[in-house]
Amino acid sequence: MAESSSHVGGASYTSPQTLTERVKALIVETLMLQLSPGELKDDQALFGPDSLALDSVDALQLVVMLDKHYGIKIADPAAAQQILQSIATIVATIEKHQASQA
Repeated sequence: MAESSSHVGGASYTSPQTLTERVKALIVETLMLQLSPGELKDDQALFGPDSLALDSVDALQLVVMLDKHYGIKIADPAAAQQILQSIATIVATIEKHQASQA
């Protein structure tokens, strides 16, 4: 899978679509979902009703994924709840983190 103008550490800037696609691929890989990244909707809820039905173990795996791949540390459960609402909220958090590192 080729990726343009970025590396796994997330230190260099990527376009939002490329970042979104990378996050979707990481989520599918990390959680071993029986879906393709293209099947994930940007604004689909990850937890709760009408969601992907992820659980607390999945949430922990996503927190570890964000730290490992993007250097984002989430210690506060309330912050995790906000960040992990959807693909879009995860991508927005990564973009904000990358901007603050520039």
